[in-house]
Amino acid sequence: MIGKIKAKSMNNDNLRMFMGKYGIGLVLLLMMVVIGIMEPTFATSKNFMNVATQVAINGMISYGMCLAITTGGIDLAVGAQLALTSCVLGVTITNSGMNVWTACGVALLVATFFGFLNGFLIAKFNMFPFVVTLSTQLIIRGLSQVISGGKAISLTSDAFKGIYSDKFLGMPIPIVILIVISIIMYLLLHWTKFGRYIFAVGGNVNAAIASGVSEFWTKVGVYTVSGFLAGVAAIIFTAKTGSAQSNIGVGYETDAVAACVLGGTSFAGGIATIPGVLMGIFIIGFIYNGMNLIGVSSYYQSIVKGCVIIGAVLLDMVMNKRNR
Repeated sequence: MIGKIKAKSMNNDNLRMFMGKYGIGLVLLLMMVVIGIMEPTFATSKNFMNVATQVAINGMISYGMCLAITTGGIDLAVGAQLALTSCVLGVTITNSGMNVWTACGVALLVATFFGFLNGFLIAKFNMFPFVVTLSTQLIIRGLSQVISGGKAISLTSDAFKGIYSDKFLGMPIPIVILIVISIIMYLLLHWTKFGRYIFAVGGNVNAAIASGVSEFWTKVGVYTVSGFLAGVAAIIFTAKTGSAQSNIGVGYETDAVAACVLGGTSFAGGIATIPGVLMGIFIIGFIYNGMNLIGVSSYYQSIVKGCVIIGAVLLDMVMNKRNR
């Protein structure tokens, strides 16, 4: 009898470990099969390439959000940072006639600075990340409106638009950027000392400090990286639309959070994988793409996204409770 109980417990533990490692992949595969059956045009290489190109924007933001959540925080300013970076691009390229690549560098510096500012306020004064990033979101959005005058700024530079429309080795540049950033983020989080510090601070900050980990520089670094990635997302987005606007990026933080929690990033902190977040990014992308192909209203798409986030968070809570 005792042997049967132990065997059952071991089986349950093995199932949880399996689902923890491969569950998100199974969900992604199952969803693709179901949508493919409902809408045959979904399962085409052309459509997959289209989805991959579109999710590159959310991918940049989601990776930064993953780092923030892993340290036990959150970054609600990423959508506003995207808008500000876009407006800086519009002003520097169109209004000032600055070289495209110089303008991109300036825009990335602006986004990175506000990421650094978020991290500094959170780490230096032990402020709640939710409050800090919500407040800076309002400030950054306001600056975007001041810079642009509340109007859309058209970008006519073919070189800049090529960032979204051109191809490299037959592959759209946004996908190339997503692949490169994914590799860098994987190495950063899973193979560097900085990545280990991120997990340590999110898992048990007091133990991390006692082990010599700098909580201040870890959090500053995390939000700085998040700001930089929001800037990269803004460059791709602005090149796609050919217009800089102060009202873009609204709600992008929720898509990023959804991708993270679907990918196994725990709100309890200290748990995350870059491959998981990447699959979460594609799940969100396929949900939108599939519902658009099927003809589901955008209103229902928002409901589905909200339900997906709640379900993922509940699953995370259940898994953590069982592990404890």
